[in-house]
Amino acid sequence: MIKDQEFLKSKVSYCLDLAKKMGATDASVTVGHSISETVNFRNKSLEASDRSDGLALSIETYLGKRRSSISSSNLLDENIKTLIEKCFETTKITPEDEFNSLPDKNLLAKQISSLNLYDETRFENDKKIKYLNDLEEAASSNKQIINTESSFTENKSNFILANSDGFCDGYKTSSFTTSCVTVAKDENSMERDYEFSSKRHLSDIKQASDLGNKAAKQTIRKLSPKKIGSEKINIIFDKRISKGMLSVFASAISASAIARGTSFLKDKIDQQVFANSINVIDKPDIIKGMGSQNFDSEGVNSNTLQLIKNGILKNYLVDTYNGKKLNLQSNGRSGGTTNLYFENGNLSYEDLLKKNSKSLYITETIGHGSNLVTGDYSVGATGFLVEDGEFKHPVNEITIAGNFKDMFKNITLANDLELEYSVNSPTMMIEGMTVAGK
Repeated sequence: MIKDQEFLKSKVSYCLDLAKKMGATDASVTVGHSISETVNFRNKSLEASDRSDGLALSIETYLGKRRSSISSSNLLDENIKTLIEKCFETTKITPEDEFNSLPDKNLLAKQISSLNLYDETRFENDKKIKYLNDLEEAASSNKQIINTESSFTENKSNFILANSDGFCDGYKTSSFTTSCVTVAKDENSMERDYEFSSKRHLSDIKQASDLGNKAAKQTIRKLSPKKIGSEKINIIFDKRISKGMLSVFASAISASAIARGTSFLKDKIDQQVFANSINVIDKPDIIKGMGSQNFDSEGVNSNTLQLIKNGILKNYLVDTYNGKKLNLQSNGRSGGTTNLYFENGNLSYEDLLKKNSKSLYITETIGHGSNLVTGDYSVGATGFLVEDGEFKHPVNEITIAGNFKDMFKNITLANDLELEYSVNSPTMMIEGMTVAGK
């Protein structure tokens, strides 16, 4: 059973009281408990089953502008006392930093709304096994599928965050995640692909047979790929790849990267960085949202942010410490984005495919080829050649390259957005990218 709020609150209160008695001018404490259960299958047979149960505490103590932190998984009172003593002794000898402080009181969350982030349902292991067996039966029904791997993870967690300014709150969350990886083979090649589903509530998880069939279909269609030559071409990114562009964008507008001067989007507020048809939203209050939250990791209230409006950068992702460096107020994004997405474009998926007589449709990228300082982008990729809106044949062993400064301004989005995960994007086309092939 997950520890209840009263137990967690008793621990944070004990920590704060101790820190104050020792002389800390301020303190912040987080106590969390999580239970995770995972079942793994391989080739329609149970491979492994495990359970983890984690109880953890972290505390920051302040002495004026000095700050230090410490964490532990031992929540016995005697250990907590020793822990806080060590933390505060370290604080005393830590150099002062003028930007160290708790969040401004007026920014702290005052009302916690129900976002329906917790499902108390327990999916017993025998039911997980039945689900994965059905999944792999569906995935391996085609003889070209020669290997299957799948897993199902159920996670339940609860936490309390409190600080010496009187903030004390938290809430339960749950997640149910299942995935399937398949390998297919024909006389010319061996290929792999995957499909997964992750939801707050068990009832929202994809059906086992649907997930298995989709993983197999996506793998089989990659068989017998062909090589192509090097050229400049319009590239269409599948939704599961295009959302990665948003993750790069989020990293580039984090206050820490901006304050360090290590982002190609430094000093770009109120400037055009995307095509004028592009809007980017970070919305923390989506019901059952995988990234939903009432407040960030500092307790600051999280409201919806329009990061890009008609192509113009309107906000960075600001936490307390780096916000003070930039002379900006925290906007509740300590810890990053919540539910981040591109708003829908105006073209249907089919019309996007037909927009050019020839394009590449990318379904997988290989490697981490994003340079946030310069904006350069270069990754290995696999996908399909598309001609006149039709998928002609799979393509592999290519490298795609560009610079985000140009790529962002040449994006066209379809209108097929689905808010499935914490980062979501419609299918995306970027014009004039460089492809290196055979």
